[in-house]
Amino acid sequence: MAGEIVLGFDGSGGSKAAMEQAIAMARAFGTSVVVAYGYATNPIGGENKDQEAVVRELGRTIATEAEAHIAAAGVAVEIELIHDRPADGIIDIAVSRGARVIVVGSRGESPLTGAILGSVTYKLVHRSPVPVLVVPTED
Repeated sequence: MAGEIVLGFDGSGGSKAAMEQAIAMARAFGTSVVVAYGYATNPIGGENKDQEAVVRELGRTIATEAEAHIAAAGVAVEIELIHDRPADGIIDIAVSRGARVIVVGSRGESPLTGAILGSVTYKLVHRSPVPVLVVPTED
C-alpha cells in the first residue's frame, strides 16, 4: 500500500517511542505500518553466516513484539527483515513501497559516538529521499 509508514525498529527505548508515534500517524492517515529491521553484519569480519543468522532471528523476535503491539492498537502492520545495513535497508524499503514517512527513534548518542560508530538515524536523515521523523527518547 503506497503511503505506508516505515518504522525503523530495534527494540530500544527510542524505537519504542517512535513506534507510538507511528501508530498515531497511521491512525491519522488511515494507513499501515511496516516494521523494518536491518540485520547485515560487517563484511570486514570475513565469514559471518552464523552471526547473521543469530542477528536475523533476534530481529525477527524484536519485530514480532512490535508487530503484536501495533496490531493490538488496531493498525495494520507488516514486518520486513532486511539483509542489508539498517539505514540502507530502511531507505530501500521506504522507496520501494512509496512510503509516506520513515519514523525512527533517537538514542541520544553524543555527536562523537555517532561519528565514530555511525548512527542509523543520522544516515537516514542525510541520505533518505523519503521524509524522516526522529522521535526523541523519553529519558
